[in-house]
Amino acid sequence: MTASIQRVSEHGCFGGVAGFWKHASAATGTTMTFGTFIPEAAKSGPRPVLTYLAGLTCTPDTFMTKAGAFRAAAEAGVILIAPDTSPRGEGVPDTPDEWDFGQSAGFYIDATQAPWSQHFQMQTYITTDLQAAVAANFPVDLARQGLFGHSMGGHGAITLGLKRPDLYKSLSAFAPISNPVDCPWGQKAFTRYLGGDAASWAAHDASALLAKAPAGPAILVDQGLSDPFLAEQLKPEALEAASAASGRPVIVRRHAGYDHGYYFIQTFIDDHIGHHATILGA
Repeated sequence: MTASIQRVSEHGCFGGVAGFWKHASAATGTTMTFGTFIPEAAKSGPRPVLTYLAGLTCTPDTFMTKAGAFRAAAEAGVILIAPDTSPRGEGVPDTPDEWDFGQSAGFYIDATQAPWSQHFQMQTYITTDLQAAVAANFPVDLARQGLFGHSMGGHGAITLGLKRPDLYKSLSAFAPISNPVDCPWGQKAFTRYLGGDAASWAAHDASALLAKAPAGPAILVDQGLSDPFLAEQLKPEALEAASAASGRPVIVRRHAGYDHGYYFIQTFIDDHIGHHATILGA
């Protein structure tokens, strides 16, 4: 694993700097890309860091250009990190005719089944290689670190956050895939990445993990009621049931008139950054 990174581009933004970077990942065996926003407050010393995990079909550009997060991050003095959704490049397997699997659909898990297992090690990438790259190159306080995401990335944020409370102190999600063992997207991905033993999938299911979670700060979830994936794929009620079972609080806010896209995320992004900033002491 190397912590060295190469700059792709940088752009002044709200007094800080938005940037795009690439680096070699030992976990995926590929070059990975990620975006950053470094607020002006970071000139005075290490700042809390908030990593955003994007959803199906997305790249680091998606959050960086569509979420409208930089003003709130600048005001809170929070560093933002936006990794890619999967490994890419020559030799990386893909299913070009399936938008919800393969490249852009890594599900933030470590695949165990060929041919995916060689490169699709996204849990290890996010929690190890990306951590090292960010720590070595940016003024981050890794003791004050949060995780959030959208859809597939909301699943990733809650599951990785619950698996690694030593790393992530605050969690939130927009329209997460809340119970992937019980929805078509999750069943498809887990069968191919992890194999046919459905009993093993619970280790990567947000609701299953939450049902056994220890005490911790509230997890904020926003969900649009006009989201076409709500009933079949997202199932936020599973998170609420899991919260009741464990006592770990989850705040699910449902919003009439909002769908699954980035207009929805732009509307509530300030609330999420504020949620993390409060918990992380920004």
